[in-house]
Amino acid sequence: MVNILTFRILISAVPLALAATCASWSPLASAAFIEDSKANLELRNIYLNRDFREGDGQSKREEWAQGFLLQLQSGYTEGTVGFGVDALGLLGVKLDSSPDRANTGLLPVHDDGRAADEFAHLGVTGKIRVSQTELKIGTHIPVLPVIKPNNGRIIPQTFDGVMLTSRDIGNLAITAGQLKETKQRNSSNRETLQLNNKNSRFVGGAEADYFNLFGVEAPVTETLKLSFFSSELDNIYRQHFVGLNYARPLGLGKVTADIRLSVSDDYGRKVGGEVDNQAFNGMAFYAQAGHKFGLGWQRMHGDTGFAYISGTDPYLVNFSQINDFANPGERSWQARYDYDFANAGVPGLSFTTRYVRGSNAEIINSTANGKEWERDSELRYAFQSKPLKNLYVRLRNASYRSNFARDVDEFRVVIGYTLALR
Repeated sequence: MVNILTFRILISAVPLALAATCASWSPLASAAFIEDSKANLELRNIYLNRDFREGDGQSKREEWAQGFLLQLQSGYTEGTVGFGVDALGLLGVKLDSSPDRANTGLLPVHDDGRAADEFAHLGVTGKIRVSQTELKIGTHIPVLPVIKPNNGRIIPQTFDGVMLTSRDIGNLAITAGQLKETKQRNSSNRETLQLNNKNSRFVGGAEADYFNLFGVEAPVTETLKLSFFSSELDNIYRQHFVGLNYARPLGLGKVTADIRLSVSDDYGRKVGGEVDNQAFNGMAFYAQAGHKFGLGWQRMHGDTGFAYISGTDPYLVNFSQINDFANPGERSWQARYDYDFANAGVPGLSFTTRYVRGSNAEIINSTANGKEWERDSELRYAFQSKPLKNLYVRLRNASYRSNFARDVDEFRVVIGYTLALR
């Protein structure tokens, strides 16, 4: 475990390392490296209270913690081939916890059941650019249809590996990469990639040596964008994704649609057991005068539930604050409403609420017709003027009920602030 002092030493060493790197280049070569660099510090303060309404085990999880996210991004050196380096420093600090209330996902937990006082890690990424193609080696937080690291706690989940992005072919956005290890949102330790096993959908503890991905995003018209991604979690599953995004004015408002299809199969040594899933899901919105109304549908076909890497968020429209509605055979729908109070003269204030209901879920070792629902609400305010500009407050509430899992009520308070350092 890296303590706070070690974290500070690592972070203070980053600018020195950058300066030393620049010194080895000519002034012309290093000019853009420095001039185009960016640095910011994000602060996240989260109180999380998860109350289990029934069932055996821990009855309540309640913790309060502070996160620090320091991001340093250099520019590129001059020339046909540009070089650069990024750094990400992450620190989490316990403000309140106890063994009987731990395991909220905010903090690591020791063998004695107590949450760690602090945890930290530093990620460094080297990068190379040729024209509109970038190759990055090191730490990544990729947000893609086939992998979406969890970013809902005081620090985000990160991955180590190689990522390539290119916009050199017409208007196509091409992404390819291989990820080999992860650091979870509440850990400073590198971990082997694992298959998520919610509700015992697959073989527990299935590990992989790597995760490969390739994808293309193509704007067809000004209103329509198509995307295709293919990925594989070594000897566990292969997954193909096709997406459609559509947006256009309608009357006095705007209609948008997000349609997704993921097809997953096992392969190789099948260390996660059988994987056979076709997930069709989509969401449509109509927005006008600050109001936004949405309806969503999600259906799991095949013999198993949806497959994704442990710790990540599944790329599904009905993935919510607590649940994913992705059990074998499950059908779920969503109704959502958003309002931007800027239309009522209060810029920065917004409200969101949604209700998701699932049925026909097939649960391992049960013959019951699985049914579940979740209701989420969020009130968010972002301060609009100095000295509090870039400060936001989020109040989040969720209730989950099921006939096969424990009922849960959850409340979160999230306070965030971003300070531009360069």
